[in-house]
Amino acid sequence: MDLKFCFFFPFSLRMKGGPYKLRRRAKELSLILIVLVGATVLLWTWDRSPVLTSSLPSKNKLLHLSPDIKTVPLEPKRHVKEEISTLTRSEVINNKEEHHFDETSSTDTTETVPIQKKEEEATKHKHGPKREKTGVIKTGSSSTQIEETKNVILLEKTSEKEEKTVENQACNHAKGKWVIDDRRPLYSGFGCKQWLAPMWACRLMQRQDFAFEKTRWQPKDCDMEEFEGSKFLARMRDKTLAFVGDSLGRQQFQSLMCMITAGKNSSDVLDVGKEYGLVIPPGGKRPNGWAYRFPSTNTTVIYYWSSTLCDLEPLNVKDPHTEYAMHLDRPPAFLHQFLPKIDVVVLNSGHHWNRGKLMANRWVMYVGGVPNNNSKIADMGSAKNFTIHSTVKWVDSQLPKYPLLKAFYRSISPRHFVNGDWNTGGSCDNTTPMSIGKEVLQEESSDYSAASAVRGTGVKLLDITALSQVRDEGHISQFSITATPGVQDCLHWCLPGVPDTWNEILFAQI
Repeated sequence: MDLKFCFFFPFSLRMKGGPYKLRRRAKELSLILIVLVGATVLLWTWDRSPVLTSSLPSKNKLLHLSPDIKTVPLEPKRHVKEEISTLTRSEVINNKEEHHFDETSSTDTTETVPIQKKEEEATKHKHGPKREKTGVIKTGSSSTQIEETKNVILLEKTSEKEEKTVENQACNHAKGKWVIDDRRPLYSGFGCKQWLAPMWACRLMQRQDFAFEKTRWQPKDCDMEEFEGSKFLARMRDKTLAFVGDSLGRQQFQSLMCMITAGKNSSDVLDVGKEYGLVIPPGGKRPNGWAYRFPSTNTTVIYYWSSTLCDLEPLNVKDPHTEYAMHLDRPPAFLHQFLPKIDVVVLNSGHHWNRGKLMANRWVMYVGGVPNNNSKIADMGSAKNFTIHSTVKWVDSQLPKYPLLKAFYRSISPRHFVNGDWNTGGSCDNTTPMSIGKEVLQEESSDYSAASAVRGTGVKLLDITALSQVRDEGHISQFSITATPGVQDCLHWCLPGVPDTWNEILFAQI
């Protein structure tokens, strides 16, 4: 283009259009300039303001796309050493033979979670105490990115917890394997003297090997939540948990008290046994149970001794040597009286169902309020099964009255006497963890009586039989401080020990 023409172009335009057209043109240019400046300021302000950014709808709503899949990290999995050989043989409890008794390194794993699900979770909880904002994240806004990232993580954690809750409900915790975990035990056998009876504290005995304390149960198809006393108390706030059963139930009770307190002395825990009638009777050595309350969360933990899980009634209250009616079709009077105050109940029975125990305790079988004349339930196995079914059925009948009550029947704890029984030289001298196996793959419980009793009821089976069967090294064995010389205890467990795992599984299910 001619430079001369370019130089004189504005002048020639003015000459041709006149002053009026020039002023109108200037106004148009001024309006355009104002619009451009205003738009620039607005975009800059929008980009810098998290509030304005978060008010936009999500990408899915803007674009009408199907939900994207976002990869988010899960909690790191623990590394553990697995130095024990795989299961070489399995042993199943025979119910007919019952006569008594430093942080490690970790890696991250990922899981895919739909973004749409997160938005649904945000909507569900929008009226909760922590209302979260969601929206389109602008690349240039670091503050918005940080805020929205935190919100997404919080929502993902909420979703993970809900998914794990569903997983725990469907998980077969009885199926899995034992692994070595250097972070165990959960408390010290030296330190939990406030709750742990000396006759079960193997650290206070002559036993020298404690490899059995460094074990952890790992379910096959799911992760089991790590037990923490604070989490247990928070979950059981304003609630009461009761163990009702024999001496193995008492071991589980003492184990749980040690786990909650981490084996440390807790002077603030209250003895509330009187509220439940748990006092030393006249002429007695100890009460029929114990009840303790943690005032910080108003959580109460109870143990009530009922070895046969049925009602015992003295036939002559004035005679100290009287016989007792053993009502096979009635639950323990303790349950009748205090079940309305209980939120979680764990029942068990088994090892006291033998003629020797009945004769020593002067128990007489009753059914329907009269001495039993039915030969079909006269033998020990049949009487035990009849009683367990009867008590479980009664508890099940109470669940509609107390819909928040969670009831469990714990399967039988296995005995490991070899070459004899408790009174005929039987022993359990093995000290190597899981030397008879470490894995349990069976689908059904080894305790058929317990499994059949809860089938079709609202009472859940706390199945610990098979996983305890491969832990023969965990018994008190020859180191008992109360047994007769030459008599081994292959029924009760060292604490810390296997019963801690029973409580971990219980914790996962409540």
